[in-house]
Amino acid sequence: MRRMRSRSLTLRTALLFALLAAVVVSVAGVYLYMSMQANMVARSDVGLIGRVDRYRSLLQETLRLDDMRARPQLFENMLGNEQDILVFRLPGHAPLVNVNPSGQALPDLTPAPLHQDLTAASVHGLDSTLGVPIRWVSAMTATALEVVAGHVMLGETRMLRQYRAQIALAVLAAFLSIAVLGYAALRRGLRPLRTMAAQAAGITPGSLDRRLNTHDTPHELREVTASFNDMLDRLADGYERLAQFSADLAHEIRTPIGALLGNCQVALCQPRSPEEYEGVLASSVEELERIARLVENILFLARADNAQSALSYAWLDLPVEFDRIAEYFEGVAEERGIRLVARAQGRVEADPILFRRALGNLVANAVRYADADSVVTLSAQEGPDAIMVHVDNVGPFIDQERLHKLFDRFYRADFSRSADSDASGLGLSIVRAIMALHGGSATAECLAAAPGETSARVRFTLAYPRARGGLPGVGPAP
Repeated sequence: MRRMRSRSLTLRTALLFALLAAVVVSVAGVYLYMSMQANMVARSDVGLIGRVDRYRSLLQETLRLDDMRARPQLFENMLGNEQDILVFRLPGHAPLVNVNPSGQALPDLTPAPLHQDLTAASVHGLDSTLGVPIRWVSAMTATALEVVAGHVMLGETRMLRQYRAQIALAVLAAFLSIAVLGYAALRRGLRPLRTMAAQAAGITPGSLDRRLNTHDTPHELREVTASFNDMLDRLADGYERLAQFSADLAHEIRTPIGALLGNCQVALCQPRSPEEYEGVLASSVEELERIARLVENILFLARADNAQSALSYAWLDLPVEFDRIAEYFEGVAEERGIRLVARAQGRVEADPILFRRALGNLVANAVRYADADSVVTLSAQEGPDAIMVHVDNVGPFIDQERLHKLFDRFYRADFSRSADSDASGLGLSIVRAIMALHGGSATAECLAAAPGETSARVRFTLAYPRARGGLPGVGPAP
């Protein structure tokens, strides 16, 4: 039974509707049955009361006791029904007239007084020895006779029994017909869902450009179809990024491995002096260090993507942090005649190691691509919702298309300048991952160069949320 429920939603729903229909029909049938039964009892009671009232009048006006004893068949003919009982008797004596075709035992009833009108409350209901209901009424007459009238509800019981059988058949017919018709209607109604399933089954990793058809989809399924197509868009984008990442990674690893292999092959082609072997080993160490940094950066990005990096927040003094970064890159900057300027006040709450790594990556990028004999500026300011940390440099103009790709993995805006450098193309990707861990953002903007100039001002901004970070000049004392 469980397997059936788990496999067929159509069958489950059809049976549920059929069950509900059977319940509704049953309730309606029971209501009609009870109404019919009450109506039959009421009609029987009205007939008994009318019969007793009529004999009360006859005994008071025309009938005498001698006539009753002499002609009991008259009352049998007046009744004309074997289900009716009529008894005339003096209290405490044997019946004068006893019309009782079915031989029912007379109950011990208290007769209604002479001047009391008979009502439905005067009628009593008892069961015969066969379980058939009998309605009884008893009343006194002007001649001191007790009139007892009864009605055996045999015909009514048979009619009610037939009606019960008809109700059961109606319930069964309703259940079966609605189950069959509901199953057919549901299968037809769920046809768009089966079509969607067939379309989804035809989408493979090699055909992620296909989408579910939304034109002929029912209104109730359009939201599901749109959500599924959105998921396919994200999957296609993820596969594309993964393919590009794999290609870039292979290219990045191939370069140092090729250099290692070439150095070793050259060194082994003929005997070398110890100094030459030391040079080969030193060159190999440099390439291995490059590979190690690349692997470390990739692992960091993988952990950041899966939110596996636990942050240790602390209040950082921005002037101190800026001076530390500027001092660290001072030597590299001086080689290109670049001057580092730090302008900041206040504190920010962030993970110290990750803050320094993100800021260091931005400064390294700025020093690498800034024009010679220019200035790289580190600054901070209060934004409406975040603390803004800026790194500005003057360098080649970057158009919007390339600007949006700066934070992509292995992307380089200027391949001619970076091909021979130590850059792996992951520095800005790491910056974006660090800011995502902090709940912030990393952005870049480029102000257009002046007419006749090729250089422009490039600004990278780290936005630390105000909900977590402190305001410039505000914050608890360290």
